[in-house]
Amino acid sequence: MELNASYTSLVAVGDSFTEGMSDLLPDGSYRGWADVLAARLAGRTPGFRYANLAVRGKLIGQIVEEQVPVAAAMEPDVITLVGGLNDTLRPKCDMGMVRGRLEEAVERLAPACKTLVLMRSPGRSGPVLERFRPRMEELFSLVDDLAARHGALVADLYGAPSLGDPRMWDVDRLHLTADGHRRVAEAVWQTLGLPAEDDGWRTPVPAAPPARWARRRAEDVRFARQHLLPWIGRRLTGRSSGDGRAGAQFDAALGKAFWITPADPSAPGPVTGWRRVDG
Repeated sequence: MELNASYTSLVAVGDSFTEGMSDLLPDGSYRGWADVLAARLAGRTPGFRYANLAVRGKLIGQIVEEQVPVAAAMEPDVITLVGGLNDTLRPKCDMGMVRGRLEEAVERLAPACKTLVLMRSPGRSGPVLERFRPRMEELFSLVDDLAARHGALVADLYGAPSLGDPRMWDVDRLHLTADGHRRVAEAVWQTLGLPAEDDGWRTPVPAAPPARWARRRAEDVRFARQHLLPWIGRRLTGRSSGDGRAGAQFDAALGKAFWITPADPSAPGPVTGWRRVDG
């Protein structure tokens, strides 16, 4: 890893975690850690280009088939790959298949970029995490092994105390808040060898008074009604929240991805204000 390295382009591959849910913007779109990271990288390098191909709900097989070839063809400086966690959260999960497809993704992406970043994804502390922890840790062990074999970097978000705190998670208990996404962006920034601006992602957040019993029960009921039951319904009917969706920088009508770059290189600003670059 080169300290204070300069990167000219970034492609983000994955599922809802990388798409940016639940970092909601006023216009109804999502920002997320990858957009925050891209804006920060653009501030260091004029002409910086970015594409986020991630789509919510995608399983590792879908990521490999739909996003990996596109990302590899773009040949960016940096590719981030996060996938497989949606598979581990399913009642029936073929971990052998997950291992094989993730290995296939890394083998295709590592030679196509200068720096491949993998992640040990964060998990919200609580009973759900405990139930699926063995599968998650099996997945993260593979991530470490693949990184060592292919020269990739690993951002260890799973081992970051702050990102396990329930306050970093939205009401759906599956996606990070804006503050959580900001911390992930900082973690990846530092993993890329760039100077730390905030080490808060590494340390626990200050303790808060425990919520009253009635409030916790009300939150549980709201979570079950608004998020858990619809999630179970999609699983039972074979549907996904990502059905019919494409990545933010993928033109489904043309069947190809495109870059975006700051409209004003001297003041990159949020990626929502960047312009499209075809070709």
